[in-house]
Amino acid sequence: MREQRTLERVRKLLAKAERTDNEHERATFMAAASALMAKHGIDALPPGADRETPGDRVVTLPAPWAREKARLVSLVAQAVRCRPLLIGRGDDGQRVHVFGFAADLERADLLATSLLLQMASGLARVRPPGDAVSPRAYRRSWLIGFTDEVYRLLCAAEAGAESDAVAAGTGTALVLADRRAEVERAVAAHYPRVRMSVPRTSGTGYRDGVAAARHADLGRTGMASPAARELT
Repeated sequence: MREQRTLERVRKLLAKAERTDNEHERATFMAAASALMAKHGIDALPPGADRETPGDRVVTLPAPWAREKARLVSLVAQAVRCRPLLIGRGDDGQRVHVFGFAADLERADLLATSLLLQMASGLARVRPPGDAVSPRAYRRSWLIGFTDEVYRLLCAAEAGAESDAVAAGTGTALVLADRRAEVERAVAAHYPRVRMSVPRTSGTGYRDGVAAARHADLGRTGMASPAARELT
């Protein structure tokens, strides 16, 4: 019950962040949501004697900007201790296969759903500068900058929660290491060969996307509805 109450508080904070046009309010809501979410990830760890098996979900991100949406979903999942793999285009869009334990998959779902909505609304307000070589290239680099900063801030929030738990002497570090290894084994069973890729950017929108992500502010933390249904 306590975990469900925490998640409900997170959902309400994320909903407020999605609705407001005030960047300071959005930052406040997202900071509170990210802190609660990171702490929930630690509190949801089962007792040492209890064993869980990693699960997996396939998320489909529709056009437009399907690849950039898929990258956001992937990095959000990675930040909250899941293991995502971009598995290419399907009939409905870009697909991401996410592996992880149930509580972390749920955290990835909540955060990615909200952030996709915030990213879309931010992109709608973007006006490429007059000296931009290509408006599309500017927008694409804006999306990548937004995602990279979100990832950095989420990782910082998660690291802080883990550090607090380790300092409390709960054996959290060993539990997390074991769970990460189990997730990697689950991935290897499905995909014995994994190739890494790094997106290339062009245009000048990257730094503006980074700044916009700081307003979403997950550290100090939307999957479009079809993608959200895939996660659930």
